Amino acid sequence: MPSTSELQSNPEHNKNNKKIVSEVGHAKNVANFQELISYCTAYGATYNPSKTALQLPSLNTLLASAQAEISNVATAKNVFDTITGDRQIAFEPLKPLATKIYNALSVTDATDQTLADAKTINNKLQGKRANTTPQAPNPENGNPQSNTVSVSRQSYDSLTENFSSLIDLVSSIPSYTPNEADLNVASLTTFRDNLQTANTNVINAEVAYSNARISRDNLLYSKDTGLVDVAMDVKNYVKSIFGATSPQYKQVSGIKFTNRA
Repeated sequence: MPSTSELQSNPEHNKNNKKIVSEVGHAKNVANFQELISYCTAYGATYNPSKTALQLPSLNTLLASAQAEISNVATAKNVFDTITGDRQIAFEPLKPLATKIYNALSVTDATDQTLADAKTINNKLQGKRANTTPQAPNPENGNPQSNTVSVSRQSYDSLTENFSSLIDLVSSIPSYTPNEADLNVASLTTFRDNLQTANTNVINAEVAYSNARISRDNLLYSKDTGLVDVAMDVKNYVKSIFGATSPQYKQVSGIKFTNRA
């Protein structure tokens, strides 16, 4: 564990420091840990801690694991971003298609009440009570992401649900038999199913991305065993063997590690 003096002399590790570690910050911690190991390796036999976690084989194992975690998060983020974009593309035809359905229904034998119900559903799909369809935010922009992603997901769920209601409504009208292939009930059902699949894919990608970040954070920031705390212990060990004013300690003391808020 880092000493009290070490914590105070390193603001990035201070519990009162409320900065949120960005994705760049996580990668920088890992890169700086690699630099710290390089200095310790250069000290040769003089660097010989009794604590297993501070020994060079353990440090190199921790570094390799941290590098893998950073890579896993980057991969999961790329998948999440791609699938989120795919969902946006899948939903783009929804609003104009809903209007076409309403117009096709208006020239059938549907009752005024049925048309009124269809208009209500279409208004919901057009977002008359909301300006635009929200897009899923980027969870690595430094802001809490769970609530905003949930709101976005619910909006897409709502669009799919309302479109299903519109399909159910036109399916109940015997005279709704449009010649346009994209407006018949079978095509509408396929389109709706594609929307549901696109939304489910985003949810699954979000879960994978979230789990990757949790795994990374556990490795980097767990108390005592995390990369940042281990790095602070390594600094303290170097100080103990070379002295607080030694050039060796000056080499490693300036290597910064940022703890999460």
